[in-house]
Amino acid sequence: MPTPGPQEVLLAEPRGFCAGVDRAIEIVERALARFGAPIYVRHEIVHNTYVVNDLKAKGAIFIEDLAQVPPGATLVFSAHGVSQAVRAEARARGFQVFDATCPLVTKVHVEVAKLAREGYEFVMIGHKGHPEVEGTMGQLSAGIYLVETAADVAHVHPRGDKLAVVTQTTLSVDDAAEIMAEVKRCFPHVREPKKQDICYATQNRQDAVKVLAPAVDVVVVVGSPTSSNSNRLRELAERLGAQAHMIEGAQDLQPAWFAGRPRVGLTAGASAPDILVQQVINRLRELGATSVRKMDGVIENVHFPLPRGLGDRSMAESASSRS
Repeated sequence: MPTPGPQEVLLAEPRGFCAGVDRAIEIVERALARFGAPIYVRHEIVHNTYVVNDLKAKGAIFIEDLAQVPPGATLVFSAHGVSQAVRAEARARGFQVFDATCPLVTKVHVEVAKLAREGYEFVMIGHKGHPEVEGTMGQLSAGIYLVETAADVAHVHPRGDKLAVVTQTTLSVDDAAEIMAEVKRCFPHVREPKKQDICYATQNRQDAVKVLAPAVDVVVVVGSPTSSNSNRLRELAERLGAQAHMIEGAQDLQPAWFAGRPRVGLTAGASAPDILVQQVINRLRELGATSVRKMDGVIENVHFPLPRGLGDRSMAESASSRS
């Protein structure tokens, strides 16, 4: 007879918020505290419904078109980064701007600008329509070619012989490697980044799922549908042979998922707050889980500085110095 529900929950390590997400949320919260509501944010600050709704309740207004922002307002760019055209428009409209672009995305932008001055064109590995991809491709007016699959590489026809490759920071490590191999096959002299563009947090969370998935009967990923890195975690777990589900919160759990599957693996995308993970754990306990334990994994200790005008130290650092 099948086991009626979950018995053991294994927590991936690491999971949840990364330093770039922590920084982006803190920028909006500090701007609200310093300048008062409303604070305008271009695009969702990070791709998580809970986080966006929480900031809306505090006075943030999320917009896509800068024409929606009144003159003299304070504007925050999301963690995904923006094109040069958006930056120019924000300057022209006279907004006070705080840039919450993840520093690891900014690193890609800087590399694109530097190599473009040296005459390079670019292959960008990423997902069409994702705001990070739009922001990176928008660093140049021409000479940057998006590829989403290995098959897309055949359609890249650079004008010159200097070609470099950049990637979206939240891709599947394995998928990106497959596409990169095809880029190198077609363009043997392509210039690769000194250090891969896929960020440490994306890499670490995917590595944790590679350990987690074979050890459990079903994998649950906490993340919003718009979150690229959360989707990649679910896909990776499925690729490893696990039944996997992505949920926004505890309310999405289906008891039928756990029938005859007593060991549950739980992880969360880099934009999913820990409160959602704790609520999922509580719900799994209600469904029958009696054991919750962390798996061994990488301990992350990364902090990014805030923009000028919002304080030199993060709230977390300030709190730790007071304790």
